[in-house]
Amino acid sequence: MRILVTGGAGYIGSHTVLSLLEHDFEVVVLDNFSNSSPVSLERVEKLAGKSIRVFEGDLLDREMLGKVFSECPDIESVVHFAALKAVGESTEQPLRYYRNNVVGSLMLLEEMERAGVRNLVFSSSCTVYGEPEKVPIAEGHPIGGVSSPYGRTKSAMEGIIQDYASANTRFKSAILRYFNPVGAHPSGEIGEDPNGIPDNLVPFVCQVALGKLEKLRVFGSDYPTHDGTAVRDYLHVVDLADAHVRALEALNSKEQGFVCNLGTGRGSSVLEVLDAFERVTGIKIPRELKGRRPGDVVEAWADPSRAREWLGWEARHSLEEMLRDAWHWQEKNPNGFDPA
Repeated sequence: MRILVTGGAGYIGSHTVLSLLEHDFEVVVLDNFSNSSPVSLERVEKLAGKSIRVFEGDLLDREMLGKVFSECPDIESVVHFAALKAVGESTEQPLRYYRNNVVGSLMLLEEMERAGVRNLVFSSSCTVYGEPEKVPIAEGHPIGGVSSPYGRTKSAMEGIIQDYASANTRFKSAILRYFNPVGAHPSGEIGEDPNGIPDNLVPFVCQVALGKLEKLRVFGSDYPTHDGTAVRDYLHVVDLADAHVRALEALNSKEQGFVCNLGTGRGSSVLEVLDAFERVTGIKIPRELKGRRPGDVVEAWADPSRAREWLGWEARHSLEEMLRDAWHWQEKNPNGFDPA
């Protein structure tokens, strides 16, 4: 079976492409490399011992989308990662985010329809839940109370995909709501390579450990949590990649699409992550406690029981393993995929 992966050179995309190849899927990647590197796909090919058909292009380029489906007419399903994803940047450039994440996704759906491709795995986010009413968060929790344009693009696309599925009964979608992916492939060959200063906690901590950044600023130390810092559900990216393979298999066996949370079901605070990183690496991380950051959620972790029941999937890696693999990647690739 041949799968199109949009954004397949990115952090989650590259790990998922590797997992798909290891499960004997043929893979086509469409990526504009605006926030990724073709080197990641070269390394994936070496790890898997298999080749990938790569198209360099943008979802907003209808001609390119048409070319992908016409040159690869045997594509049966799409895994859709391609999106802008920096929450802070989205508040500064909302129109850019809506155009890329919503309009681009609509164009993808239209070209899928034209090509007769009826299965979609959509990369959504726990941000659609906003500030949760209770934890752990199950899929039935209300969505839409989000605080950023990025989160609203994900919420909007979920609704659009579900509306399309209602109107086209042959179309099926798996909407996967990720919690907080971290870590890297244990080989250290692929991992998270952010542009500029990282937005996310673990890559920021890794760059402090390398000496590239001076210290970690911890935003909020007076939250109503056990140590005063925000709590999140951290998930190993290798486990997350495996969930996409399971979702594709489930789409082929189920009559209807579905929504699933992907998380461990355990919450870890910022200080717990720092303590675990220091235990794993032996490196002390300087930190500065700062005030709360507007829009940050106090605590969020998943109820992953639906994924366990419907996909036969559950997270296998511990927080320590996530941090060990993240540091192995960063230490082995201090400049990410850039050899300089």
